[in-house]
Amino acid sequence: MENRLISYFLKTTNLTADEVEVLSDSMVVRYFKKNDYLIKERQFNNDIYFLLSGCVRQFKIIEGNDITTNFYTEEQWIISLGNFGAKTASNFNLVCMENTTVVVGNDQRAKELFKQLPGIESISRQIMETVFMEQQNLMISYITDKPEKRYLKLLEARPDIFQRVPQYDIATYLGVKPESLSRIRRKLHKKY
Repeated sequence: MENRLISYFLKTTNLTADEVEVLSDSMVVRYFKKNDYLIKERQFNNDIYFLLSGCVRQFKIIEGNDITTNFYTEEQWIISLGNFGAKTASNFNLVCMENTTVVVGNDQRAKELFKQLPGIESISRQIMETVFMEQQNLMISYITDKPEKRYLKLLEARPDIFQRVPQYDIATYLGVKPESLSRIRRKLHKKY
């Protein structure tokens, strides 16, 4: 399973057998059970995660309401751009929706790896840029799209999420009440 991260890197760069070995040796793999937290709000944590298996929900508690802000699944990075490299408290929670396996990294481990594999630094920068772009697109969609369009985008881009997480979490992610999500689904079912 750890080969999933190696495969991810090999999609964007060529690595020698020695570089693959260094990268493999540097990996810190952690296993979490369903409902375990990777991070809790107000916890100091500057780790980044690469999901090897499982599903993680990012959420925030606002005025007593649990609001889902993202879902992460296999071969996705969980990077808080606000926490990475900084000593600040997390402003969200990360909870495992399934048994989950991740590779855990942080700024210190990254710097050590960059010394051994200088080419990985540019790949890491590309990953950060991609994560930033994805987060920016999510924010723009949330501001400009109606819930029905956000639902359709999620259904098209991430159909597996609908089988892996409760409808309530999908509703809060879309910014609607569960009853509104049911209405959206009925309306779309009639259209198609």
